[in-house]
Amino acid sequence: MSENHAHCAHSHASNKVVLRNSFLIIFTFMLIEVAGGFLTNSLALLSDAGHMLSDAAALGLSLFAFKFGERKGNLQKTFGYKRVEILAATINAVTLIVIAVFIIIEAARRLQNPPEVATVGMLIVSALGLLVNIIAAWYMLRGGDVRENVNMRGAYLHVLGDALGSVGAITAALAMMWFGWWWADAAASVLTALLIVKSGWGVLKDSLNILMEGSPKGVSLDALVAQIRGVDGVLSVHDLHVWSITSDANALTAHIVVGGELSVREAERVLHEISHKMEHLGITHTTLQCESSENECDGELICEVRSNGDGGHLGHSH
Repeated sequence: MSENHAHCAHSHASNKVVLRNSFLIIFTFMLIEVAGGFLTNSLALLSDAGHMLSDAAALGLSLFAFKFGERKGNLQKTFGYKRVEILAATINAVTLIVIAVFIIIEAARRLQNPPEVATVGMLIVSALGLLVNIIAAWYMLRGGDVRENVNMRGAYLHVLGDALGSVGAITAALAMMWFGWWWADAAASVLTALLIVKSGWGVLKDSLNILMEGSPKGVSLDALVAQIRGVDGVLSVHDLHVWSITSDANALTAHIVVGGELSVREAERVLHEISHKMEHLGITHTTLQCESSENECDGELICEVRSNGDGGHLGHSH
């Protein structure tokens, strides 16, 4: 097992443990915060409780995605089920945005006629909520891969956004206690909702890029092409495709043009060297086709992928 593969396996196992423990922490306090939100009649607290409910669901969904993604590939799913992690991240992001919209709608209604709120109870529950979310966020940051894994990052942002919501609820409670600003409850809810939208949009953008098989974030195609062309024996490269199977698994396919005088063993050496260089640039799965300079793509780096409706078969051959 290579060093990169060993690191990915360790990171995957660590992410699962972190998600499981964080789920237990968040779910337990979510029940307390939901009850507190209804008892105090605080929208800020209820929105924070609703966000924490989505946190629990997001963590559970992410944990399910990691476990489901461990299933091996088969004839129907040749890449396995790792893309389930990205689907989970997409659902988490959309959920964040939907929750934020509902919070803003309810806040607008309450701003017209601000109700009285049990501020002491609201302050106690929101302060406890902040503490719980800080502990969970710190634990996820230290123990999980929240920077590179989009599924983990989506779950982490759920928790972090909820911590910011607790700060807003605490501020609103103090404003109502000290100054009688009953509108502060709804105003804090709107600020929380905007933070939720910002977090959700970032995760949604990254996950959609993966689902659309866009170029992986943090991988330079110019550097990839330069490394391939720099290998001794390579005349050119074309039909290049680079995408992410999931957050920590990038794939590359390409056609490598070499001199016709090379033996099979020499051509294999060229392909092996390219694969080795790609692994150092963050590509974990490389598929290369070796061919002579006679090809129908006219040396284009990016070739169009044909569909059956174009009168030919999917892709092209040489």
